[in-house]
Order: sequence, then C-alpha cells, then structure tokens
Amino acid sequence: MSTANTTAGLQTLTPELKAFIAEWKDKPGNLIMVLHQVQQTFGYIPREVAFEVADLLDVPLAKIYGVVTFYNFFKLKKPGRNKIQVCLGTACYLKGGADIIKELEKILGVGLNTVTPDGAFSVEAVRCLGCCGLAPVMVINGEVFGKVVPGMLPDILAKFK
Repeated sequence: MSTANTTAGLQTLTPELKAFIAEWKDKPGNLIMVLHQVQQTFGYIPREVAFEVADLLDVPLAKIYGVVTFYNFFKLKKPGRNKIQVCLGTACYLKGGADIIKELEKILGVGLNTVTPDGAFSVEAVRCLGCCGLAPVMVINGEVFGKVVPGMLPDILAKFK
C-alpha cells in the first residue's frame, strides 16, 4: 500500500495513484476502481484528492460525490485508528447488535459514523459480516469478536487502546 502524500496539511495523490489513474482512465468502471484505490491509500476519500481525481479522470466532482455517498463502503471522513464495525444484519440485530452499539456509544462517548476526540476509535454499523452463527458480531481492525454482550466491551476495547 502506498503512503499518503501531504502538502501543508492537505492530502495529495501519490505518484502510484496517479499511475493507477492513468492506467484506468479509459476503462469501463474506472471511477469505482480508482476510488477504491484512493480509499485503500488514505483510509477515506479526502476532499482535495477527490478534486484531483475529477481532474485526472475528466469527470465532474458531483459524479464522484454521488458514487462516494451511494456506496456505504466509501468514507468521506478520516476513520479512527481502530475501526469498529458492529453487525446489524438480521441475526445480529435479533441477538443484540443494537445493544452493542448503545454500549459502545456510552463507553466511547460518540455515536455511529463518528470518531472519538482522540482519534483512537470510529464506530459504524454494517449490514452483514458473514458470521451469523456468532451473532452478535463486532469487528475491530479485521479482528472478529462473536457472541458479544455489552459487558465484554470494556475488555475488548482495552486491547486496542
């Protein structure tokens, strides 16, 4: 994965991303592929990078914004260092997924799709993590926690502080 470029605090496209965009410029489905690559590099789609992508692909910024806001995968805000995903698919919801979110909000002091003031955690609800037999499920930085109950959360979060 490329490291992000920053200029005076602003994110800019890396040479690798510029090469990737040039390679994909004339291919069908290029915008989504490019946005995936940008998000993989930065962890989200920085506003100033979206402007650069629009220029290089010769597409309106509104089209980029439309794609980014349509697909739940894309993020416009920088996530926390530890990304928490709580499943709210049917099995997880029925077994207490919403209670997990409420307890996380209480412990962390932030709601869904926000980042803690120290930048340590961000929390999002997802529709299915494919672990229905372990419901309710929570994932932090790719590590799966199954059969989670609210009382387990302090110990789980302590592993990531």
